Amino acid sequence: MNKNIKLAVAGAVLAMSASAANAGIIIPAGEWTLDVNGNVNAFAIFGKAKDSNVIGGGLANVKDGASESNGQGINTGLLPAWLGFTGTTRQNDTDVSFTISMQPAASSNGITGDNAGLTTNNGPLWRQSFVSFGDKSWGSIKLGKDIGIFASNAILNDMTLLGVGAGAAMSGGSTTLGGIGTGYIYAGWKGQVAYTTPNFNGFQATVGITNPNQGLASTMSTAVTTYNQDRFGLEGQANYSFAADNFSGKVWVGGATYNVKPTSTSEYTATAADIGLNLNTGNLGLTGYYYTGDGAGSYMFHSNSASTTGKKA
Repeated sequence: MNKNIKLAVAGAVLAMSASAANAGIIIPAGEWTLDVNGNVNAFAIFGKAKDSNVIGGGLANVKDGASESNGQGINTGLLPAWLGFTGTTRQNDTDVSFTISMQPAASSNGITGDNAGLTTNNGPLWRQSFVSFGDKSWGSIKLGKDIGIFASNAILNDMTLLGVGAGAAMSGGSTTLGGIGTGYIYAGWKGQVAYTTPNFNGFQATVGITNPNQGLASTMSTAVTTYNQDRFGLEGQANYSFAADNFSGKVWVGGATYNVKPTSTSEYTATAADIGLNLNTGNLGLTGYYYTGDGAGSYMFHSNSASTTGKKA
């Protein structure tokens, strides 16, 4: 059997004691092609906080328990270290693929340093496990866990995605925060059934149902502690990509709606909508983004989105 293994090392970046490396291994295996991919990044982070208190639901750096303003840590950036496996094949006139990935964190600042206890925010992450099938003539269907549809373009176009981003004082956590909670709502990683249309000369749309978020805890003392959903979430996004001369880019719009029941006597519909534009020329890229929401949450869906009486914020 002829085995052909192609190794491509995308590169290594060194900046301010930070390093990143990306690699991909493509392995033909019968009718399947296996792609082993990933990246490793680590940063020595120096953070400084001004205050001891933060607005409920806010994500600004705060002083630690000893009222110290300065904090240090070695951590991954907004994009965590990543190891993924993707298999693709074409059978019976259908493109079929699967993806499974894991995202190890940097060592925590705890006494053991080994990320013991996966319930903490510095445990390994498992963000992708899905299968998809389709054809360019009619589109594709995805089943499983992947990044959420709504607001996904916002985080994927965040200029700090390959760097540290906001939340640097959260040393020892799984990742830093980029613009989450300060520029966009977190798309999250969600179980979903999604349909993506064929590409019509640059236009493409995705719609899907996502897992209800049962029992989501609130970090705001004046808010209810759990948010129970009685139906699947609905999310969608439409994109138009273009290229002309030395320019390329994409414009998109999206939306999401969830039915939320924060208490036994209250219920509401949470909604959100966004619009974005990305432009690129040479080594310069520019992204503009705007979103609005009603009862959607402060930094991720349903976070601090209702008062103690169950009234949506």
